[in-house]
Amino acid sequence: MVKQTLWTRPLYYTIAFVFATISLYPIVLMVLSSFKPSAEIFMNPLSFPKSFSLDTYRRLMEEVPFMTYFYNSVIVSVVSVLLILVTTSLAAFYIARYTFWWNNMLFFFFLMGMMIPIKLGIVPLFILMKDMGLLNSLWSLIFMYAAQGIPLSILILTGFFRTMPVELEEAARMDGATDLRVLWSVLLPLIRPALGTVMIINFINSWNDFFFPLIFITDDMKKTIPVGMLSLFGEYSADWGTLFAGLTLSSLPMIILFFVASKQFMDGLTAGAVK
Repeated sequence: MVKQTLWTRPLYYTIAFVFATISLYPIVLMVLSSFKPSAEIFMNPLSFPKSFSLDTYRRLMEEVPFMTYFYNSVIVSVVSVLLILVTTSLAAFYIARYTFWWNNMLFFFFLMGMMIPIKLGIVPLFILMKDMGLLNSLWSLIFMYAAQGIPLSILILTGFFRTMPVELEEAARMDGATDLRVLWSVLLPLIRPALGTVMIINFINSWNDFFFPLIFITDDMKKTIPVGMLSLFGEYSADWGTLFAGLTLSSLPMIILFFVASKQFMDGLTAGAVK
């Protein structure tokens, strides 16, 4: 057993190091390229910059309203994630804890949202947003991302709620707690891994989405980062250095969010696998 451990542990570390290097290499290359002009990127795409200059970041702030795009992306992603967390925690608590004849039908209704791609209904959705007066509004994106994220979030949270001991709720109700108090004070603190998983998945989905902002937003000052960065592409060329600078800045919120909630996210994935 000792001999096997001496041989296998370095092997595992080597494999993990190789996969980590492969995963991090595109990110490192993106950051290094953000300090290069476009000519240097084409001449030496894999090398370090000859000089670390912030000219690409300066051009990014001057040529495009990047901070406006950044602010729009933050508003859309944060509000849509909050809507998903509030609505799905209430719905999942109802489905998991209350027994009615329509519970399974309601659960299946939410799961149908995972079976049918939402982009297939883009024409009716466009007409709906137009009739509601939400075209060219950030609310159209917020509602779309909330609706898109609810089915998977319901599936994750319902599974966690069903594994929680009922005795905890009964003890809280004996102390006079209402259903909302039981949910807020007893159950939600216990399913923080699931909430962290739901938050990270939906934030990344809304932050990186290109399709819906391209369809629903026409005002340049209301665009999000993925669509707004298109202005850096010309008819015959693109400012790749400035583009990489924008990609580097736009990736920072996701990296920070993952480091802040990584423990909850990993706990949620492993707990879900066990369940």
